[in-house]
Amino acid sequence: MKILLVKPYNSGDHIQPSLGLGYLASSLRRSHHDVKILDCVKEKITINRFRNVIAKEKPDIMGFQLYTSDLGFVKKALNISKEVNKDIVTVVGGHHPSAMPVETLEAIKDDLDFLFVGEAELSLPKLLDKLAKGDKRFDDVPGLAWREKGQIRLNDKFIIEDLDSLPMPAWDLIRPETYPESQHGAFFKKFPIAPIILTRGCPYSCTFCAGNLVSGKRIRKRNIDNVLDEIRLLHNDYGIREFHIIDDNFTQDISYAKNFLRRLKALNLDISWAAPNGVRMDTLDEEILKLMKETGLYLISLGIESGSDEVLRRMKKGTDIAKIRRCVKMIKANGIDMAGFFILGFPGDTEKSIKDTIRFSIELGIIRANFMTYLPFPGSESYRELSAGKELEGVDWENFYFKDASYAPKGITRKRLKNLQRLAFARFYLRPRIILYNIKSVQSLRHLGFLSKRFVSWIVKG
Repeated sequence: MKILLVKPYNSGDHIQPSLGLGYLASSLRRSHHDVKILDCVKEKITINRFRNVIAKEKPDIMGFQLYTSDLGFVKKALNISKEVNKDIVTVVGGHHPSAMPVETLEAIKDDLDFLFVGEAELSLPKLLDKLAKGDKRFDDVPGLAWREKGQIRLNDKFIIEDLDSLPMPAWDLIRPETYPESQHGAFFKKFPIAPIILTRGCPYSCTFCAGNLVSGKRIRKRNIDNVLDEIRLLHNDYGIREFHIIDDNFTQDISYAKNFLRRLKALNLDISWAAPNGVRMDTLDEEILKLMKETGLYLISLGIESGSDEVLRRMKKGTDIAKIRRCVKMIKANGIDMAGFFILGFPGDTEKSIKDTIRFSIELGIIRANFMTYLPFPGSESYRELSAGKELEGVDWENFYFKDASYAPKGITRKRLKNLQRLAFARFYLRPRIILYNIKSVQSLRHLGFLSKRFVSWIVKG
């Protein structure tokens, strides 16, 4: 069967390969299907160009990665797919359908045939094998949702226990060396860049996050030999010189992380690396910080989130201001630069607590900060609370991005929250030391152009 896996177009400024689609593609190939990956963001395939792509590719199966921010594009793209060929089989998976499977099927209606909840590398090939044989009994396809006789059917979610049983992502389809700089953040050290994962799962219960709806709460780990083989492949065959470890909890099993870093050091590769999704501060110690620096880590990202102990408690972060200060001091003593993630406008936030967060970000001595407005991710605990309290009616689902104030807590308007976000960036970055540091980190005129566009997108617009 001819399959087209699609990363939807959106107005975000993070242009990085989709590992999820890469793993799906290699799993489908193992079942002898013909697969292509279409990254609409990278290729600038807006909805107006999408019809021509379908007419040219003529796929039997269309599979879409779906985040909440992608919902508008995916609805239109599914409709176009069915208009071009009513017999195309359409499938979606990812965080939004995993959080809201029934609601997603109901919202898209006749244009969506199947939906997956959770990890689908083993389930999707099983579904397609059944379709190829004309078998319409889907009860044994894990995580599958579909319509049958006017009713929505939903099978139990499946978690892949042995990550080493999965083939490596289809890097020849992804072609990571063709992606632009600054994939996950505004800065980088070396180039080209590729993302990798070592683990899946998140045991924590942060109320703003719904990540474990796809990969579960239990940490599963790849064999280190398997990871190093992938790093060598990317380094030698694709010229990759920087790796982004995009695990939710790379350092959760600190012994495993240390062993990996020791083995990475022994390869003696001229590379840099980063963990752009951040690491939990309570998993770090002096030894792992030393290994991180020795193996090419140039910046450590921390999920600090707030400068208010009360807000941190509501977020269930398991930390407080004092612990954050101690961790930052330890990292700084090991000569590693830091970036912080901060959430503005979390439910219960006030203008005072937001300004406390801004002030805290400056006091910490970190060199970069990203101030993201709170997004009520479907499936998260805070989403459920807001939904129960009927506080989501004003959410702008069409502009569901961290740079847009899609939601604002009681007592703050969305316009005021956006202005507070602008204030946060201005107060943090318009300081001589920070200005000088970041100017020195610009790699090229093209990189400068990207930073300028990002400034306009995050600060000027909205």
